[in-house]
Amino acid sequence: MNIKNLYSVLLIFFFCIAKINAQEVLTIEEAMKIALENNFEIKIAKNNSKISETNVTIGNAGMLPVATASVTDNNSITNSSQTRQDGTTTSLDNAKNNSLNYGVSLGWTVFDGMKMFARLDQLKELQKLGDAELKRTILLKIAQVNSAYYDLVQQQQQLAALDTTIVISNQRLELAKNRFTIGKASKLEVLNAQVDLNSDQVALLRQKESYINSKILLNQYLARDPKIDFKVTDQLSVDDKLIFADLLDLAQKQNPALEAQIINKRIAELELKQVKADRYPVINLTTGYNFAESQSSLGFTSEASSRGLNYGFNASLNIFDGFNQHRNEKVAKLQIENSQIAIEQQNMILNTQLSTAFQTYLTNIELIELEDDNEEIAKQNLSITLDKFRIGTITTLEFRTAQLNYVNAKVRYSNAQYQAKLSEIALKELAGNISF
Repeated sequence: MNIKNLYSVLLIFFFCIAKINAQEVLTIEEAMKIALENNFEIKIAKNNSKISETNVTIGNAGMLPVATASVTDNNSITNSSQTRQDGTTTSLDNAKNNSLNYGVSLGWTVFDGMKMFARLDQLKELQKLGDAELKRTILLKIAQVNSAYYDLVQQQQQLAALDTTIVISNQRLELAKNRFTIGKASKLEVLNAQVDLNSDQVALLRQKESYINSKILLNQYLARDPKIDFKVTDQLSVDDKLIFADLLDLAQKQNPALEAQIINKRIAELELKQVKADRYPVINLTTGYNFAESQSSLGFTSEASSRGLNYGFNASLNIFDGFNQHRNEKVAKLQIENSQIAIEQQNMILNTQLSTAFQTYLTNIELIELEDDNEEIAKQNLSITLDKFRIGTITTLEFRTAQLNYVNAKVRYSNAQYQAKLSEIALKELAGNISF
């Protein structure tokens, strides 16, 4: 090799090393942190929660007085005539008239059957409902990020398995060519080895395509540029110590869907209180200070003005409204009953989801151990088969079978870990217990 070629090889080598080092190694903790900061649905849910929090004020509940400033200015130009009692007539064309009224008024509902207090409590419950919805959205998106992240870990492991099988296929092709050169193998053996190598390369390309597309999907969940390249960790660990009774207890306390149904029942109960408040009188206090000025071109008074304070109160009581009060209370009670039914239904759904997810989780934990053993056996079998193939005591078909068995065993083991991780994520999401 001349100096120029050596320089080119070294340049390519260092370029590849720099490219690998430039790739960001994204941990699951970093991915969740980015999602919490950037994810669009989480941002919307946060703003909705802030809206519910902002609405919790005594003014919104109707407890504070309302002050209003008003001004009214009326002007007119008319042709007018007046006939007095003595028979005299006065007329004026283009007579100008104007009146100006302005002032401030204050109204305050001091009693409405305690409806305003029930309304304030309802606003507080609506804030809790917004917090529960935010929590549900965060749990859903964090679970989504976890699933997408560990899917990449699994695919990365499968890429490594396919890389291994291509190395073995290249060794097999070289052996076949050497055996053909010295007359110990036919051309058919070389061609078969080449076809199998090409098939392995096709499988690797398909897996790389899937891996890149999965990266783009994870970038979407993280709400960042889909072109950002990164690597994920190589290890996929599964929590195999989950206990059903503990998960069920946590779900009863902090599952956001169940929590939302419980809050909805309290909101319905407060709605009934507000409906019942309509049976009581409503008392309003009013006061104000007003100014009035008027000018008239024709009449006994050409100018007038007044100013002064006014005050008073009014009270009203619903005596009969066509039985609507009774109907409204009945509907509100039925809404409470529906809320209780929804809680029971959500409890049943939650128990069912937890039970099925936990059974799947147990099965996947067992499959991890089984597939781990299968991978080790397939690895030993491939090693023995490769030694035998080198000395020519087995056929190429037997070697290819051992090779594919090893690759499939590695893929199945990786997939078993991934499926168990998905089960773990699903259980923790239902229990409202995903760490982030």
